[in-house]
Amino acid sequence: MDHAATATGRAGRAERPAAARRRRRFVPPQHGAWAMLAVPYLAGLVTAGFTWPALPLLGAWIAGYLLSYFVFQAVKSRRPRRYRDQLLGYGLIAAPLLLVVVIAAPRVLWYAPAYAALFAVNAYYAWRRRERDLGNDLASVAESCLMVFVVATLADTPPSAVLVPFLLCAAYFAGTVPYVKTMIRERGNAAYYRWSIGYHVVALAVAAYLSPWAGVLFAWLLARAILFPRRGLTPKQIGVTEIVNSVLLLACIALS
Repeated sequence: MDHAATATGRAGRAERPAAARRRRRFVPPQHGAWAMLAVPYLAGLVTAGFTWPALPLLGAWIAGYLLSYFVFQAVKSRRPRRYRDQLLGYGLIAAPLLLVVVIAAPRVLWYAPAYAALFAVNAYYAWRRRERDLGNDLASVAESCLMVFVVATLADTPPSAVLVPFLLCAAYFAGTVPYVKTMIRERGNAAYYRWSIGYHVVALAVAAYLSPWAGVLFAWLLARAILFPRRGLTPKQIGVTEIVNSVLLLACIALS
């Protein structure tokens, strides 16, 4: 009995790393991307309201992100066959869901040229193996924040009605680009630190003009851009803080 239990335990421990490896093959190690996927989508729902095509849109949005990640990995590595399973799997999920959305609301195709152009920017940086460059990060922010308009379009809400949520999302996520760099890859870089603070000063002025609640939030974001790079937070602590900030951003949008 003891030997059987020991063998079972060993087998379980062997299976766990194998399952983790399989999961890593299909789940990108980009934890911050999930907030960029969720917040603009939810901001659109909060402002414009829910319609049933928003459900397949969410599925297509998530699967499309996962597909694009592995497309860029294939472009970067010049080895597309290495990512065949991921490309096929996520492509078969994203395509029919997107088709449902387009059939239900063909007007969402208005945004296709913008997404195609931004996708091309990401592909260029992947080909050059420079995904960490500022231009690539800002293109990803633009792709994410455009989802506010897409969700509103599904609900027949004019773009002008969701302009403030779009601007607040764009201001927040664009600010995370220099801020996170000052915390990790550019820690100790005085020029990046000054640029991050300068950006947050401007973002605070814009946010306060758009919404008093957003003004309070962006005052806090400016404070964290000033103080946190000097405190040596771990990546996990940075991530948890930004999750809280994302929730606060959605609350501000709901109150605006």
